[in-house]
Amino acid sequence: MDQTGTIEKATDVLFHLHRQAAGCGISEIGRALDIPKSSVHRLLAALASRGLVEKDEAGRYRPGIALLALGLGVLEREPIVQVARPILERLAVTLGETCFLVAARAGRLRVLEKAEGTGFLRAAPQVGAEVPHQVTAAGKLYLALAPESLSATDNAPQSRAEGIAVERALRQVREQDLAWNRDEWIAGLSVVAAPVRMGERLLGALALALPSAALAERDGGELEQQVKAAAAKTSDRLNGLGLPHSSVDPLPIDPR
Repeated sequence: MDQTGTIEKATDVLFHLHRQAAGCGISEIGRALDIPKSSVHRLLAALASRGLVEKDEAGRYRPGIALLALGLGVLEREPIVQVARPILERLAVTLGETCFLVAARAGRLRVLEKAEGTGFLRAAPQVGAEVPHQVTAAGKLYLALAPESLSATDNAPQSRAEGIAVERALRQVREQDLAWNRDEWIAGLSVVAAPVRMGERLLGALALALPSAALAERDGGELEQQVKAAAAKTSDRLNGLGLPHSSVDPLPIDPR
């Protein structure tokens, strides 16, 4: 393998292990990725030496703790994460539900931060997970307010009638500055999201997730106001930092 090919295959191995619920053996990885067993062995040895993969007692491989350190390092260099974290945590405690910060990265929506609630949604999407565009509250916000941030092929409606319906729904999102997803992505899950901005630029979506059955027993308008207020506070603090839009340098944030 040349150097570029080696990097690509090592990356494929890491993503393959990330998608698995349990560890994988060398032969299993080789079959799944169509890589010779000897090459898989060399790749895993190099990755393991750097802590990017770990080998259990049964000789099976799984993602290593060094990946967590790398991921956390990336997030800690995101001002929006530093600012939003205490606000998400406070909102999750106040409402007892799980809260998320979602933002577009490389044309895809990713969960950048999460504060666990006390309900059944503790296993909801994890930090780093991708969420779809069309059927999530965060995705609707991006489609309405910053469609250029998303991969164009994922945004196109399938028919003229669908296009009209989508545009009508997105117009409502723009008017309300808020988006809902009720059972559209995951059955039994409802999510409300509000935009986080720096100036006029959409930086992310602050979302609250709760069981759809519980939504009927809550004041939907009050939930909207709570989420909007949390998103506005995040926006205010980001704008107060005076950061250039391209800045990713870590900054000390006072959460109070």
